[in-house]
Amino acid sequence: MARDMTTAPLKSTGPDGRETVEISQRTLYVGLGVMIAVLAGAFSYFLVSQVEYAIDSPDDWGHTLLVPAIVGWLVYRDRGRLQKMQPFKPAWSGVFLVIFGLAFYLTAMPGIGPKWLMIHHNARAVGIGVTIFGTVLTIFGWRPMRLLWFPIAYLVIFSTTYTDGILNVITERLQDISARGGFFLLLLMGVDVDLSGNAITLFPNGNDASGAPLEPIPLNVAEACSGMRMLVAFMALGTLMAYVGLKFWWQRILLIGLGVPVAVIVNILRVGTLGVLSLWDPGFSSGQFHTFIGFVWLVPAFMCFLGLMNLVSRLVIDTPDAPKKSVPQDQGGRP
Repeated sequence: MARDMTTAPLKSTGPDGRETVEISQRTLYVGLGVMIAVLAGAFSYFLVSQVEYAIDSPDDWGHTLLVPAIVGWLVYRDRGRLQKMQPFKPAWSGVFLVIFGLAFYLTAMPGIGPKWLMIHHNARAVGIGVTIFGTVLTIFGWRPMRLLWFPIAYLVIFSTTYTDGILNVITERLQDISARGGFFLLLLMGVDVDLSGNAITLFPNGNDASGAPLEPIPLNVAEACSGMRMLVAFMALGTLMAYVGLKFWWQRILLIGLGVPVAVIVNILRVGTLGVLSLWDPGFSSGQFHTFIGFVWLVPAFMCFLGLMNLVSRLVIDTPDAPKKSVPQDQGGRP
């Protein structure tokens, strides 16, 4: 019976004496599917909890449900380059990473590890990341990791929700900046406003129907800035745009760093918008309306980020190679 060369892996020995494996495209996709299914079953507890977080707080963590599809697209996008890296050289050193990752994950599980570690689901995410990296390294070797390390890192960092203990370290400082920025923005707009901590108080002009002065309108920036958790989603989008749209790593790092001030400026504008609308209807200062305003401001933020990416890409201009001058030849063909 003839051997099916389109699906069967071919084993050979490289110049350095190491065993190499050449895998067909169909076998590669099937193997990846099986690997994903096995890992999903092993980490089902963590994955279910992450889906529940995303469903319960879609404004803050809904983007985590899209990250696996983005990672799949990144791998599919580089499928041609991965095929050119064959034959693969399995790195058995990845087995140690798999063992360490699984042990760390189990240690962080409820009822198994220490209490200070098992209540922190981000610790379990670290164990999953190490396990995935070790599994891919064991199967494909070190050479394809030049392309696969970014999708793996992107999956672990941006498909995971973060606990308040980690997030508050950043958001508290950003809330202070947003409160002060929104306060000065409202002052520039001629609004009678006062700032106490993160609480902005607006004093509308005029009287109510009974002739009494209108009551002050509190605008709690801590509540209005709950959308600062969208910073994670914004950074996920910015990181993807930088990786796909820019060529040099220093450009990518610069663009990702610029995402933080863009998010802060947009949030200041968001606070100013909520303040102005609250003068018209005090109900706009609370409830779900501030979330809607946050989504509205994401559109100009995205456009601004595209402009910054275009600007960063122009910092380096590729010059075409100078054409070579032709050398006259004699009848004998010699220059």
